[in-house]
Amino acid sequence: MPPTELATTLVVLDLVGIFVFAVTGALVAVRKNLDLFAALVLGGVTGLGGGFVRDVLIGATPPAALADWRYLMVPVAAGLLTFAFHPVIGRLERVVTLFDAFGLALFCVTGALKAVDYGLGPLPAALLGMVTGIGGGILRDVLAGRVPVIFEGALYATPALTGALVAVLLDRADLPLGVVAAAGFSTCLGFRLLALVRGWRAPLPKGPANV
Repeated sequence: MPPTELATTLVVLDLVGIFVFAVTGALVAVRKNLDLFAALVLGGVTGLGGGFVRDVLIGATPPAALADWRYLMVPVAAGLLTFAFHPVIGRLERVVTLFDAFGLALFCVTGALKAVDYGLGPLPAALLGMVTGIGGGILRDVLAGRVPVIFEGALYATPALTGALVAVLLDRADLPLGVVAAAGFSTCLGFRLLALVRGWRAPLPKGPANV
């Protein structure tokens, strides 16, 4: 696929993922009874945080979130919609969770492929794909004053890393971008949804830490 077509595809996927994540971030603000500004901030941080960290680490500066107005307008729109229609969105808990899984799958693939495009090897690129997927959620939870979800046993980072690794390895095999993206996306999404349905969780410590 020509570089310009690849770049366009990654931007579209990025924007979709940003919108989905921004909705979940704004919803956290609403549920904590915070104001509109907080909803916009948490929505923006959730949608843009992971990609911002990725771009800084790979030297893609200024980050896409600052260089392209669409990256700023998408989370603003998502935050406003969520704040205005939160009673409806809040009742659709399973739909929001599904959207979050879709956003994670999108971000882990776009993050990994952008890292590859900047010359990183398979493992570093996969790790940055994971960071792209989980970074915004970590920043959101820290700002909202709660323990990040990924530290409470939820299988969230592992599906992101797995999907990113699949995408990177298939990309090295020179498969078409559509196949690479679909495989990485499906791997992450399927893993995450199975973890939700079956209640899979990472091991947690048993018993008190102090003796």
